[in-house]
Amino acid sequence: MKNLKLILLIMVLFGTLMTVNAQRKVVKVYPRIGAVVTTVHQPKLVVHRGVNFHVSNGVWYRFRGGRYVVSAAPIGVTVRHLPRGNKVVRINGRKLYKYRGVWYTKHGRGYKIVNV
Repeated sequence: MKNLKLILLIMVLFGTLMTVNAQRKVVKVYPRIGAVVTTVHQPKLVVHRGVNFHVSNGVWYRFRGGRYVVSAAPIGVTVRHLPRGNKVVRINGRKLYKYRGVWYTKHGRGYKIVNV
């Protein structure tokens, strides 16, 4: 009888842990170009040809009217770090990095956005 109670207690604890872990799942949804977003998590300012861009988690924004508008990544900008989840691709022997349709190449200590 004691063994049965112990087994049931372990099963209840295990089920509780599985439920808690299932509730912590985070699903990232990336906005399309042109979408308007009111808040962005820790955006970094990048100035390219006199235009201010904000980048957060690999998504590029322009600040307009108190809101962030998702924009295409500016070609020619050099960033210090690649976004997490990028893919390494070799094209004609050239090593490129791709993240959400944006292509990067190694450039000095950073990575330059290029058009492929």
